[in-house]
Amino acid sequence: MHIADPFISPAVGLTMCAVSTAAIVYSVAKVKKDELCEKRVPVIGMMSALVFAVQMLNFTIPGTGSSGHIIGGILLAAMIGGYSAMLAMSAVLVVQCLFFADGGLLALGCNIFNVGVIPCLIVYPLICKPLMKQGRVAIASIAAVVIGLQLGAFGVVLQTFLSGVAELPFAAFLSSMLPIHLAIGLIEGAATAAVLYFVMRPETMESVFVKSGISLKTAFAMLAVITLIIGASLSPIASSNPDGLEWAIERTAETVKN
Repeated sequence: MHIADPFISPAVGLTMCAVSTAAIVYSVAKVKKDELCEKRVPVIGMMSALVFAVQMLNFTIPGTGSSGHIIGGILLAAMIGGYSAMLAMSAVLVVQCLFFADGGLLALGCNIFNVGVIPCLIVYPLICKPLMKQGRVAIASIAAVVIGLQLGAFGVVLQTFLSGVAELPFAAFLSSMLPIHLAIGLIEGAATAAVLYFVMRPETMESVFVKSGISLKTAFAMLAVITLIIGASLSPIASSNPDGLEWAIERTAETVKN
């Protein structure tokens, strides 16, 4: 769900960049208040690497000709906290933008807001965390991921519409984006629930790395190895179908032509 630069106007791009930067600064301040701030850095790095690697795998959405991939915002937030997850997602998006041409600098603020701010700072504390405290792991995971992706998809449509660069009618684009990301959200939500059930407690992963005293150097070495292993093993089986955003854009463009 990465918007590309050609769909975003400078006004919208710079505005969203300012909003996302403020969210990052706020998250940094909140994380710094944690007594385990320094030891939390390797955890954030490790989880960033895992999300980066998993996002490389696109899975087919049956009957649509489209594909999706795990975003990971809710999973990160449930395991390391919303503010730390926000920083991890931002790091992933910056790397994808600068080194893999995924999105673009102008659209970076939009992308960080849609897949970072929304799930980590809004949906997680308001929906996922309260349900998790009640022991409703599956409901919390699926509901939070679905709502997060629906809000993120709406954000993409709104930002594109306000930019006025692409000829994508608001209603037609929205009617394509929401259903396909609902399907993606249900799959990611189920996967998130499975991982959290396996971990048993949301804080388990954090306590493993923080209390073990893994050094920053070791953590980044593990980060590189994990990324290479997952990327190499999963990339060959990734779907070649266009992702949800690309599929929605193509479908909307066809509607406009007809």
